[in-house]
Amino acid sequence: MTSLGELRESKSRWRRVLEERRRTIDETTRSAETASLRSAVLDWAGQRNPRVVAAYVPVRGEPGSTELLDALRAAGHRVLLPVVVGAAPLDWAEYAGSESLDRARYGLLEPNGPRLGAAGLGAADAVLVPALAVDERGVRLGRGAGHYDRSLPLADPAAQLIGVVRDAEFVAELPGEEHDIRMHAVITPGRGLVAVGGGGRGHAV
Repeated sequence: MTSLGELRESKSRWRRVLEERRRTIDETTRSAETASLRSAVLDWAGQRNPRVVAAYVPVRGEPGSTELLDALRAAGHRVLLPVVVGAAPLDWAEYAGSESLDRARYGLLEPNGPRLGAAGLGAADAVLVPALAVDERGVRLGRGAGHYDRSLPLADPAAQLIGVVRDAEFVAELPGEEHDIRMHAVITPGRGLVAVGGGGRGHAV
């Protein structure tokens, strides 16, 4: 049986490898993936028509773009973005265009509108969750700060949790812990939306 220490060391190794891979992506590949991901997310949103989407502003090589956020708003979806408030669940505020983003700690861009509180995530019909990788069981590997681990329990039980990763970051198996909230689906630039073995909250994709 794998000990907790071994499990966490395995997660750390995965993080180091994945972060390094992201640092080596050339701009041509990154731009192509950004455009493909935008199309994939808009296709999904057009089919599911979520009224409110919780998303994120990408940093440090994360897939996505503010253009994707603008496209979701233009298609009629209300977009919520996270605000980091220390070792606590994320706060949330509505995205109102790139001019509504301010520089924040850790190199983040955060919305400057009225705060909705941690419970604001409960308004989302779907949550686009940043990740370093997601596996076929729905296990998500984040950067290790725990912001989403603390926040996702506050999502509506019916909300669709979608991990957003590059194609190569959708893998067969990751180290996971019992308390991890699993994704219902993953979305990648090349594969679009793929249902995974998550849904420990009784939700069908």
